[in-house]
Amino acid sequence: MLLTAVALVNEAGLTVSLEHLSFEDVIRDARVSRSAAYRRWPYKDLFFADLLKELAKAATPAALTGEVTAMASIRAYVLEHLDSLSTPELRLDLLLELLRRGSLRDFETMIGSTEWRTYLALQATYLSVADEELRRQLQDALARSERDFIGRIASSWERLSSLFGFRLRPELDSTFETFAGLTSADLRGHVIMALANPEVAGRRILARPLGASRPAEWSPPAIAIAAIAMAFFEPDPDVAWDDARIAMVRSALE
Repeated sequence: MLLTAVALVNEAGLTVSLEHLSFEDVIRDARVSRSAAYRRWPYKDLFFADLLKELAKAATPAALTGEVTAMASIRAYVLEHLDSLSTPELRLDLLLELLRRGSLRDFETMIGSTEWRTYLALQATYLSVADEELRRQLQDALARSERDFIGRIASSWERLSSLFGFRLRPELDSTFETFAGLTSADLRGHVIMALANPEVAGRRILARPLGASRPAEWSPPAIAIAAIAMAFFEPDPDVAWDDARIAMVRSALE
């Protein structure tokens, strides 16, 4: 029976299920009248269809929370290490340290967020929704969430790279959106691996990767994202690092 069930699942894929939710419990916990709820959704399946579409928007609030925290942390760290802007070697060290810290923080935010886990599960399983129109609406909602999410990551990296005197390598003929999409895909992959194997979340490697001058404890997601970043970014030859430039960075961060 197990082998037969596996074969059936492999034919159609795993399905999205909200069977653990009770429409009556939602009405009670939302403190609305049953008559109002049933006027809006005469059948509970209509409510669950709207719920799936709402879940498809979940990347936005989860991302915003992490983004605010990340920017505050970056500002504080760089302001404490402004002397690292004085030479190319120290600027590289600073960028790698920000990647090391930021990647770990983003990974921990995602793996600790039930909202993100639901969103990732919906991405993986929405094709199993039987209703063709609902499936199309879910695809559209997920695509919008992804565009908005990747767009915000790309904008943040564009600002940060400009501030710290880096640019995209011209020979790649690429965009910040491409970079953001690759780093996001890698991070999500590590999150999915860690959900099945919790040891991944705690793994650290004492290393000095990608030209770093000092060893530090790196998480696997941080090494992967730093490697992608170093493949995409290079020092901007048009940026002159003098006292005025460092003062401008201080002012921008403050």
